Amino acid sequence: MDNTKFLIYLVAMAGVTYLVRMVPLVLVNKPIKNKYILSFLYYVPYTVLSVMTVPAIFYATDSYISAAIGFAVAVVAGLLKRSLVQVAVFSSIAVLVVELVMNFI
Repeated sequence: MDNTKFLIYLVAMAGVTYLVRMVPLVLVNKPIKNKYILSFLYYVPYTVLSVMTVPAIFYATDSYISAAIGFAVAVVAGLLKRSLVQVAVFSSIAVLVVELVMNFI
């Protein structure tokens, strides 16, 4: 019985996901020329990535303090135009150092 409910939920979510992706493709047949809509659509991937990443940052460590410091280091490294790998390494090292210091205090 429990597997049946899961299967129903799975099929429903697959249908919703499919509709959300296919309806705009079916309804919009010509290229979008409105500069405001194009501007909005340009920033959607960055917004979605931020919305998914930022909460995960603060729940990934034992402490909000180390997460905030790692986030700050990542922001500064990003603003200094460091590569994605460098940003990840610098912020991870910052979190590690803060966690180690907090364990000794």
